[in-house]
Formats: sequence, structure tokens, C-alpha cells
Amino acid sequence: MTPSGARSAFLPYAGELRRELSARNQSYAAKHGLPSRQSYGDPPVVCYLPREDGTAHGNFLPQTYARILRHANWSIRLHKVHAQAGAALPREDRRWRELDSANSSDALLMNIFCFPGILENRRLCGQLGVATPCMPEFGVKPRVPLANGHADRTEVDMRLGELLVEAKLTETDFQSAPPQLVEGYRDFPQVFHRHDLPRQGKLYLSYQLLRNVLAAYANQCSLCVMVDARRPDLIEAWYAVMRSVRLTHLRLQCKIITWQELSEALPKRLQRFLEEKYGIGRRRVAPADPIPF
Repeated sequence: MTPSGARSAFLPYAGELRRELSARNQSYAAKHGLPSRQSYGDPPVVCYLPREDGTAHGNFLPQTYARILRHANWSIRLHKVHAQAGAALPREDRRWRELDSANSSDALLMNIFCFPGILENRRLCGQLGVATPCMPEFGVKPRVPLANGHADRTEVDMRLGELLVEAKLTETDFQSAPPQLVEGYRDFPQVFHRHDLPRQGKLYLSYQLLRNVLAAYANQCSLCVMVDARRPDLIEAWYAVMRSVRLTHLRLQCKIITWQELSEALPKRLQRFLEEKYGIGRRRVAPADPIPF
């Protein structure tokens, strides 16, 4: 199957997950009496409103949200404006934020890693290969070197010590980019077998993954991609990139983990929340396969 054919065959997975999250969050908001609105379109995306006094938010566990508010470097993420709100959401007295959305992978990431005491969990840290204790940083700019002497200033979703994390949930793919952008990174020839990378026409597929691998290499970090087990398309996209990495030590520093696998190491309260709101639970864990290098 050609890369474009493979890509089109996988497209239903994102839509199916969006429909499930829409239904789950409509029920979740109604059951718990949480103020929310639905986006236009089919399926609608549920977006939550913070409580009027600002002390709670329906898209977050209360314990997590309270802890986010106490950390200035975390709470700043709550203010990132929702780029599609003007066309997709009804008007409110406040501006819609990206983390209001039930489909936000950043909100899911913060619900887990801002939960009190989570990084004292040795089993979780063992899964991720990080030392305890460490403090998560969100929206990190790793400054990936470019061939022209400058640096890329785009963000990585999270950093835990020496681990970079890319998180995905309902996003369609890892984006694509033209050769002049991808091949403009300083370390691109050393890191990748260029002709083995997945492409569609002239475009490189999975640009975000390519950039993240380059960020891990330049910053001497490891890299973990977090996806849903219901998204085999994203999992296969990661494997396709990993098969093209030249450096054995770098491949060994890169991993993928599903939210379902991650949930097994989490506290029961957090597990119940993830199951009810996201459908993330042990019963949905896909069997682990070796990376086909």
C-alpha cells in the first residue's frame, strides 16, 4: 500500500474516537452538573467552562486543577486561546481556551501529570524511564538547531527531567511538511535515512515526530510518544519514523506508550476519571508488539 493509501485507510480511527469522546463527555457533563457547551458540527466537541469563582473546571479533576492553579508555570497553559472558537463555538462572556476542549491532548496530559503525588509513583516513573522526583514542564521549546545557525522555536508538549513527551488524542495525524523545512535541520542527515522516511508526494509525513526525534538528539534526551490504543494509525506512523532512524542508541532512547498502558500505574481515582471521561482503561489496552526496525 502506498503511503497515501495507508493514510486514507487509517482516517476513520480519529473520527470514531471523536464520536466516542463526544458521547462520553455529554454524559459526563450532565451526570456531574458541569457547565459546558457543544461545538457546531458532527460530532460536536464538548467544551467545559470554569466555575464562576475560578476554583474548578469541568475538564479537569478537582485535585489536578487546584494543583495547576498553584503553579504559575502550569496555569499559564490554561490561557492559551482556542484557535477555532470563533467559527466552532457559541459566544461566551470569556474567551474559549484550548484546554476547555474534551478532545485536548494537553488537558489529558495535565490531568495525569499534575495529579498530586503522581511523580512519586515508582511504577509510572519506571514505565517512562525517568528518575524520581522530577517536575513536569509543559509547552517546552527545545530549540532544535537549524542548518543556518538558528533554532526551531516550536514546542514539545511536556518535559520530565531528561524525557521529552509528545501527546496525541484525536488529532488526525502528526502533520506534514515540505522538504525545504524538514531538510533544513542541522542534524537531519545524521539522524535519518532520508529515502526511508514516509512521504506523500513531495511532503514528509509525521513532521512533528521528525522534529521531536531531532530535539531528543540535540538535547541528549529520550523521547516518549503518548497516544490512544484506539489510534493504530498514529502508532504505525511512529513505527514508520523509527524505522528510518540511523542511530541505534537514539532508537533505544525513543519509545511509545498508550494512555491505556499508562493508566495501569495510576491511582484508582485517576483511573476511574480516565475511564468515565475518555474511555481509557485496562480493557482497551492493545497487545504490545515489538518495534519493527
